[in-house]
Amino acid sequence: MREFGYRRAADVSGAVALLAADPEARFLGGGTNLVDLMKTGVERPARLIDVRDLPLDRIEPASDGGLRIGATVTNSDLAAHPEVRRRYPALAQAVLAGASGQLRNMATVGGNLLQRTRCGYFADVSKPCNKRVPGSGCPAIEGVHHNHAILGSSEHCVAVHPSDMGVALAAFDAVVSYETADGPGALALADFYLPVGDTPHRETALPPGALITGVTLPPAPVAARSRYRKVRERASYAFAIGSVAAALDVTDGVVREVRLAFGAVASRPWRARAAERALTGAPADADAFAAAADAELAAARPLPDNAYKVTLMRNLTVAVLTELAEEAAR
Repeated sequence: MREFGYRRAADVSGAVALLAADPEARFLGGGTNLVDLMKTGVERPARLIDVRDLPLDRIEPASDGGLRIGATVTNSDLAAHPEVRRRYPALAQAVLAGASGQLRNMATVGGNLLQRTRCGYFADVSKPCNKRVPGSGCPAIEGVHHNHAILGSSEHCVAVHPSDMGVALAAFDAVVSYETADGPGALALADFYLPVGDTPHRETALPPGALITGVTLPPAPVAARSRYRKVRERASYAFAIGSVAAALDVTDGVVREVRLAFGAVASRPWRARAAERALTGAPADADAFAAAADAELAAARPLPDNAYKVTLMRNLTVAVLTELAEEAAR
């Protein structure tokens, strides 16, 4: 590990100024991903700027009736908050599906959004990786890729984004707020993560030196009936091989509104827009749910060892939507 300096930021503007003064510095929240990457040599910051004590640890109503979540809110506090559990239950479920209790006590909302892929080639500095060293290649395409992308990938990278929380945020049209030396800004989560293309090392649209200050969830009555389901290779702490965040509004057996996002299938949380369009106005039954999943997964381009994900995601989508439809009918 490279020797590094440490500073604790006193306020948001001070944190941003510290990073601007040292381009090789990194913001430190819970450290549950960054510190691991420092140990393996993937990340080599000259300085850590600790933002954990900044006044960004509250969850409070937004002016439009939504919910604002501060960037340093811990995953544990997010999952336990009564308004999150009542109004956006899939978000609470997604957070609880991620990591272990000890890690959730440390991990922050802002850090969760910025966590890096768990692709083994990315984490191993002895291997080439376009995400880590642009232009060096993507050995996963010909190598071990059973848990890699089936949607939105390119010949330059097939890694997947590991966040559970991000999948639920994507389904609910979350907006990410940030601060730079030039002032505050915001990005819809749909625009926050960049497509892989030929620049997989550029993962987000955050301006250079930006500090995430919070996430806002707009009001969404449909989100009150929502669910997150995650498939993983073991029941204990493990990253997803496929996940679904869904919300469903059914009236007289017809889908009036649906929200759907997939996890562990792309370089970013994947909003299933094609499936949503196919389902809106359709019967709330298994055949319609399967057809909607097929409409989304028609764009899938699996590799030889991860083609199973297409079937997995189809079945998982049908199962989650069926559960929500049955709940609505009761």
